[in-house]
Amino acid sequence: ISRMVHYRRSRVRGGCYFLTVTLRDRRSALLVEHIDALRAAMGALIQRLPLRIDAMVVLPDHLHALWTLPAGDDDYSLRWQFLKARFTRIVRKRGVDQARYRRGEYRIWQSRFWEHTIIDDADFARHVDYIHFNPVKHGLVKLPTDWRWTSLHRYVREGHLPATWCGTPEQNLEVVRAAGSAMTSGRR
Repeated sequence: ISRMVHYRRSRVRGGCYFLTVTLRDRRSALLVEHIDALRAAMGALIQRLPLRIDAMVVLPDHLHALWTLPAGDDDYSLRWQFLKARFTRIVRKRGVDQARYRRGEYRIWQSRFWEHTIIDDADFARHVDYIHFNPVKHGLVKLPTDWRWTSLHRYVREGHLPATWCGTPEQNLEVVRAAGSAMTSGRR
């Protein structure tokens, strides 16, 4: 007997969420190769379905974000659906060829995403650090400030973090442990 997996997602109206979305092809660099398309899709998303981006990093094949939704709203799934569809449309118009599922949907993105509801200020700070340290974790740069597509630069500009902030694997290990094995499986 086959059982269908039913995912239960945490829903907090006006909540803050740590989210990870990944390309289907983990060897792809589509997100950074078409960063302007991702920015355009994000801009359209914020106009249509408002949210506050508290922190974010875009890597070649996945991205991490901390989003705070408006009071009374808990639909981050609809926002990811919109962002994925808009980005896909833009890169398809540019001639980026992608395979399709039987239903006709393009196979750019993994079908699911990772979500964690932020529970307090310490949890928020740990996830901001995790986001900003992620390019180092994946061996893309030696220092977090060397990565272009991260909110770390905004945090430094606004005085929330010093320009010398570099994070450490030890600081970020706490986030990985707190989020559990779902976050450490694969290459998040």
